[in-house]
Amino acid sequence: MKNSLRILSLVLLLMMIVSALASCDFGQTTTTKPDKVELPEWVDYASQLKFNKDSGRNYLEVTVHQFVDGDTTHFNVPTTISKTGVLKARYLAINTPESTGAIEEWGKAASNFTRSKLENATSIIIESDNDKWNLDSTGARHLVWVWYKTDDMTDYKNLNLEILQEGLAIASNSANNSYGTYCMSAIKQAQAYKLYVYSGEKDPDFYYGDAIQVSIKELAINPEKYLGKTVACEGVVVKDDGSSIYVEEYDKDTDMYHGITCFKGYNLPGQGLEIIKVGNRVKIIGSVQYWESGAIYQISDLSYRPMRPDDPDNIQFISSGHSAAYKLTSGKTFATEKVTVFTTDENGEEKELVMDYAKLALNSSIKMENLKVEKIYTTTGSESSSGAMTITCKSSDGYTVTIRTEVLTHNGQLVTADMLQGKTITVKGIVGTFNSKPQIKVFSYSDIEFVD
Repeated sequence: MKNSLRILSLVLLLMMIVSALASCDFGQTTTTKPDKVELPEWVDYASQLKFNKDSGRNYLEVTVHQFVDGDTTHFNVPTTISKTGVLKARYLAINTPESTGAIEEWGKAASNFTRSKLENATSIIIESDNDKWNLDSTGARHLVWVWYKTDDMTDYKNLNLEILQEGLAIASNSANNSYGTYCMSAIKQAQAYKLYVYSGEKDPDFYYGDAIQVSIKELAINPEKYLGKTVACEGVVVKDDGSSIYVEEYDKDTDMYHGITCFKGYNLPGQGLEIIKVGNRVKIIGSVQYWESGAIYQISDLSYRPMRPDDPDNIQFISSGHSAAYKLTSGKTFATEKVTVFTTDENGEEKELVMDYAKLALNSSIKMENLKVEKIYTTTGSESSSGAMTITCKSSDGYTVTIRTEVLTHNGQLVTADMLQGKTITVKGIVGTFNSKPQIKVFSYSDIEFVD
């Protein structure tokens, strides 16, 4: 009994000690969440900075020749400034994410922002940082400040600074220039407001899987660069030939549609096949391969995992209700024209290329009017292509154009050469190639319209 009372007394004593200790203040304060930090008042530094034509720096009013990306634009200038009449401008103090070649996070947003400002401008001025037109490290681009204004603006606005304060670029020697103080203030503000590249959020226009995000245009320019690599690209499905689909995307800079062939393979489930139906806008993820028989680059290894619908490596449905562009093209354009395009080299530097229009339009939809049929070759034999035709035509502007058809039927009957010989036709098809020469692939009799 005594032992029990002794143990009970000890327990009560320990409880009193613990209680006393808990009530003591050892100089520590209670931890609480700090109040939400208030952001400083927003300052439009780009509007505060005023253009001064008497600063001693070179300046020139220009027009846009070609957009490249968020921090690079080509401007039309007098030949006294550039022998070609084009000045390739690299924006001072900023470095926007890439949107040519492989696409980086927020690259599209930066490129679209620059384009929207200059497309709506009624006047654009480029300004050097001193009394000379200075070149960048590549020796091919001039380092400039870009100013613009619209009808409803009294003063010019500095676009470089505006891009910085929007958080669409990181610093690039931003402090070491004529407007360094403004630039650094704009960067700090964008960081405080956590805008775009400083947001820590995901870019809705960026692919976050393991594939390399590229445009279809980039694949048309540099397919060999991505050979054997997994890529992600976006476009509209415009044709399905049974084994492959053709996906195209419009590009403002070239005013063209660029296309890619995608081999469907044999492992896509029904849900996957529904995603890549003609008329759907889709994101394609697959590996770039060279198809020897067709002598073309294509995307293969498409996959869709129904049990993992959010897998970033799945092909993805974006929207429906789209149609093939069937870009109206002249015989001269198809046969002879060249197009200047831009990509990046292995060091990420801008690279300019001049390509044949037809090569750049490969796998995209096209329409050509008033073609006079001059000669027809019909494939014979027991192979599946027996009855397909190669049609040599003369365009209305005097150029030779080749059309390659599938085996065509009309009202259940085979379409033969005598039905087309000597006729004038308008065709819709997909740009293809044979023996390195361009042709138009026609898949259906309904894609041929008789003009006479």
